[in-house]
Amino acid sequence: MDIPVLETERLILRAFKADDIDAYAAMVADTDVSKFISLGGKPMGRLEAWRSMAMQLGHWQLRGFGQWAVEEKSTGLFAGRLGLYYPETWPAREIGYALARDHWGKGYASEGAAAARDFAFETLGWDDIISIISPANTRSHAVAKRLGETFREEFSFQGMALHIYGLTRAEWEILDR
Repeated sequence: MDIPVLETERLILRAFKADDIDAYAAMVADTDVSKFISLGGKPMGRLEAWRSMAMQLGHWQLRGFGQWAVEEKSTGLFAGRLGLYYPETWPAREIGYALARDHWGKGYASEGAAAARDFAFETLGWDDIISIISPANTRSHAVAKRLGETFREEFSFQGMALHIYGLTRAEWEILDR
């Protein structure tokens, strides 16, 4: 399957490559990153990181959409992953993001997630999108709000209390983008 490449002002969203593993494994091994993106908030080892990367690629094959590797345009550095996600048992199609700590505070999550959100509505024709966020992840709550999402409900997944934010096509159409 051909995974589309999206470009924003500062980012390239592209398919994962085998040589992303070092940077990806370092990102998901970081306790500050992993506390909000892995089950139980535990850092991932290299094998788990490889499986996670492979799952990101497999998601594209099975669903026709997925998450991209995030690359900084100016440096070519791997910055994280973001995009669309809908695994089995998930309540709805989601937009999600995780960036390496060195890339926090630059607005990359909002910039890249906005491109993914627009891809979901414009290209895939979605009517609705959600973000599932830990209550303690204030940075991600802020990103969801910048995307135009609003709090919808609490959600429990494998004993974890989570918040669901969402955006409908009608709400997206009137956003000042």
